[in-house]
Amino acid sequence: MSQTTKHPGALQTATVTLADIERAAEVLKGAVAETDCDPSRTLSSMLGCEIWLKFENLQFTASFKERGALNRLNALTPEQRAAGVIAMSAGNHAQGVAYHASRLGIPATIVMPEGTPFVKIENTRRLGAQVIVEGATLEEAAAHARDYGDRHKLTFIHPYDDPLVVAGQGTIALEMLQAVPDLEVLVVPIGGGGLISGMAVAAKTLRPEIEVIGVQAELYPSMYNKIRGTKLPMRGDTLAEGIAVKAPGALTEQLVRNYVNDIVLVSERDLEHAVALLIEIEKTVAEGAGAAGLAAVASNTERFRGRKVGLVLTGGNIDTRLLASVLTRELAREGRLSELCIDLADKPGQLARLATLVGNAGANIIEVVHQRVFTDLPAKGTLLRMVIETRDRAHLNNTLARIREAGFEAEIISNP
Repeated sequence: MSQTTKHPGALQTATVTLADIERAAEVLKGAVAETDCDPSRTLSSMLGCEIWLKFENLQFTASFKERGALNRLNALTPEQRAAGVIAMSAGNHAQGVAYHASRLGIPATIVMPEGTPFVKIENTRRLGAQVIVEGATLEEAAAHARDYGDRHKLTFIHPYDDPLVVAGQGTIALEMLQAVPDLEVLVVPIGGGGLISGMAVAAKTLRPEIEVIGVQAELYPSMYNKIRGTKLPMRGDTLAEGIAVKAPGALTEQLVRNYVNDIVLVSERDLEHAVALLIEIEKTVAEGAGAAGLAAVASNTERFRGRKVGLVLTGGNIDTRLLASVLTRELAREGRLSELCIDLADKPGQLARLATLVGNAGANIIEVVHQRVFTDLPAKGTLLRMVIETRDRAHLNNTLARIREAGFEAEIISNP
């Protein structure tokens, strides 16, 4: 490493070079997958640029994080390996450290904050780590991990603000430029900044003219604020929890200033749309953070029009119920799944007549709910809520027109 660090303050003077990243690539050989970097003809046609996807969601732990974790673990002294390591994470970093520490025979302890999904806790334990659930926030969990590590003489494996971790993540850019040497733009999610820092160092050294653009969720613009000098608020629950970092690293902030061209923000709706696109078109599952790059391109097509763009699908660890919700909401936005509110006379045959109208229009009824009590309709009336499936918004509008032409008062309940 170009400049090693012995305490956190030294990170401000540390740096990472292409040579460091190339050494990391040698460490990772045979232990971390060199994932595919493939073109997407359909996304390219839709978005007006040439899209190349790097499938880091197909790593063993379903995330790029194991690259940096392994490179850091590999540098431990025999004494440090024997004593063990500790890390703080609510997800992907935890699993990357747990997996490779177990593989190398290094005892690992992971501190996870309260509220971490049970499935992530169990996955981390299954990969061989001791898990401690402590702290209401990530910051509190990190403080506990530092304290616990100091008391038990464990080496702390930082998720992003460590030169060896940054170098490990940078190997993704080496692989992408080897596969597609003439890439013009890299669009990379930013949380703490470890991934984009390593990738930017590698890409800009090998190809100085390449543009590197970072992406953050609008709800957590921490690096954006640092670089631009703004004070946008950071709050709420984002689909991209993997990049919901309130304080980026000192090392990564400096590398971003030196090597990254721009940072853009994406909305929650943009993130949901990108997750749904990747499933529908690429048949691949990306978590919110993993789809952030595509969200940036899809929400700003003019900026990327006609260019050769590389995107990293950084991870695929998303809760299945959350994924189902994202996909259902996207169907609603596209007019393929809609809830109608219809006034009916409360007499025999009305529902059958309405169902026939919907069927003849080529739509499918998913769910029907009668409301006779909690409504301001007359006593002889009933409020019907009907969820229907249609091909697209034009088909929905045609179905609604047929219902109204038959004399029913019907409205679409607002889509998400």
